[in-house]
Amino acid sequence: MNNTHSNLTKWSFASRFFHWISAILLLITWTMIFLYDNLDSKLYIGLHKAFGVSLLFWMIARVINRLFSKAPPAVVMPKWQMLLSQLSHFALYALLIAMPIAGLLMSLYGGRPVDIFGIFQIPVFVTPDRGLARLFNDWHTDIIWPMIIAFTVLHIGAALYHQFVKKDNLIARIK
Repeated sequence: MNNTHSNLTKWSFASRFFHWISAILLLITWTMIFLYDNLDSKLYIGLHKAFGVSLLFWMIARVINRLFSKAPPAVVMPKWQMLLSQLSHFALYALLIAMPIAGLLMSLYGGRPVDIFGIFQIPVFVTPDRGLARLFNDWHTDIIWPMIIAFTVLHIGAALYHQFVKKDNLIARIK
């Protein structure tokens, strides 16, 4: 392993910070919906929504950061792997933005404002519509959710493949 190589290929501090906070926010959001589904308390659905909206704003800031930060040199890999890597990263970003938008629209079209940690509320600014609320619920839970799981597993699996099979120290770039 070449130390100068790993120093040259590290993502910027801001990019690494955005990456790991995104992962933590996603994990917390998942935990809140798991607790809501398994415990008899409305507290967790409120926290799920607040963390979900936080993830939305975080991802918007992350995209802005990504547009202005230079990517480290690409790791040497076959073209098809590079293309798959780029497409899967794009999909993860898109899904992590689409998921909270669908959840927010589900609540708003359901006539429910979204409380953000008791600090402020996103008011119902649309005409409530049960059909649209159901549509966004279906997207949120039946379409986007399984896709986030699939792309997250792919992302982690690829990182572990690089770390333990290819042994190219790819994970060091994001640590």
